[in-house]
Amino acid sequence: MKRIFTLLAAAFAAMLLTACSATAPSVAGGNDGQDIRIFTTDNAEGAITTATIESAFSKAGFIIDGNNNMNAPFKPRFGKTFYETYHLFTVHSPKHVVALVKDYPSIGLLSPLSMSIYSNDEKKTMNISSLTLRGMSRITQIPMDNPDLISYAKFLEEALEKALPGGKFQKLDYTNVADMSQSLATTFEVKFEGDTPEERLDAKDDFEAEFEGELEPIGFLFPGFVDLNSEFSEAGYKAFEFYDTYSICKLDVIYPIHQKHPEVGAFAPCTFHIYKYKTDPKVYMGFPSVDNWITATDLDIEDKKTFGTLIEAQKLIEDIVKEITE
Repeated sequence: MKRIFTLLAAAFAAMLLTACSATAPSVAGGNDGQDIRIFTTDNAEGAITTATIESAFSKAGFIIDGNNNMNAPFKPRFGKTFYETYHLFTVHSPKHVVALVKDYPSIGLLSPLSMSIYSNDEKKTMNISSLTLRGMSRITQIPMDNPDLISYAKFLEEALEKALPGGKFQKLDYTNVADMSQSLATTFEVKFEGDTPEERLDAKDDFEAEFEGELEPIGFLFPGFVDLNSEFSEAGYKAFEFYDTYSICKLDVIYPIHQKHPEVGAFAPCTFHIYKYKTDPKVYMGFPSVDNWITATDLDIEDKKTFGTLIEAQKLIEDIVKEITE
């Protein structure tokens, strides 16, 4: 057993939070039984760019955590790209996250929120895929009628409308969408050795350094990091010793899937969270599992090569967390 950590629970522990309300509130693109929504607008003149989209979200009140041009690494790595524009875009709204985390620390699974920005060169459109209210609720198991979650979904919707003027939500008809009771999150509970908050912070830093050090050589990227606890403290909420989130991406996973399903950027990069309450000896970690990609987009699981890269990435993260913490 390693010096710092003791593993208490394995991955795929169900998140035992309140089930979502069966009666969904009215949020465009969020009450149609889908977990993903795609907002589309005409861009024949080319006036809408990833820079203008970022500016619109920033002005709306979001913090921009990442706006990564994926064509830049795709071209040299795989030899070609499929879209003139394909960005993975990550943001969060501090005021909504701090309001939700007080009762639902699982909001960290979506902090930051992931989106994809992509062009349709034939139709001359710009598109942004994001989670619906249903998708946000199902992954976190925050009730769908929670006022703060509804507010967050509307806040996101308003930003989409500002970023893509004149746009509208596409009608999607995926049939394999997960049941509302399924969070499809991979979670862990561990203990960090240390008698003081300072010692446990050192243990957390050691974990994160080893976590990154193990994943980076096998192709994982960390395009974003958010110290949420600093934001919580600034807002006057000081229940945590620490609360960090990582954006994690693997090119070999996103590249083969995004050609037919560019909307999977609503789950990529995935967010890995790690937090500890001051009053709880346990440390909690987790991330939305790859099953979300499969159920939300009707991903063809018969494509064994593509499906295999998803499962492999999932297992690699699980194994490395276990290896470090055992």
